[in-house]
Amino acid sequence: MNWGKSIIVAFVGFAIFIGVLVVICVRQEVSLVSKNYYQEELAYQQRIESMNNYNQLLEKPLINVSEKLIEIKFNKTGIIEKGTMVMFRPSDGKFDKVFALQNSNALQDFDVSLLPKGMYRMKIQWSMNEKEYFLEKIITL
Repeated sequence: MNWGKSIIVAFVGFAIFIGVLVVICVRQEVSLVSKNYYQEELAYQQRIESMNNYNQLLEKPLINVSEKLIEIKFNKTGIIEKGTMVMFRPSDGKFDKVFALQNSNALQDFDVSLLPKGMYRMKIQWSMNEKEYFLEKIITL
């Protein structure tokens, strides 16, 4: 085999290698962190105000995380008018889970035994005493 044939084989091999890389890249799933990313970004000022309201609370909610259960105790700060807790899985959106908070100030339990183990962003948003509150915490199940 002479040098001319070796160079052509090298170019063909390189072209095949680039073609395989392109096919692999095209098949990769590319998604934003959230499906409603742009709408959430526009409402971020409200989120900042909710986080400031949370930071001004004298008695913050107590959160206890175990393998199968998340307990949230809101102490005696007031009765929750409405709220949600979102378990956001950054690595795979199909494991995200939304829980509704009950209208009370009692201990609230959420069963997370069906969620796969791993890291989650727990986002709790609630309204109480006509104010909005927001807490985000990274937890591992």
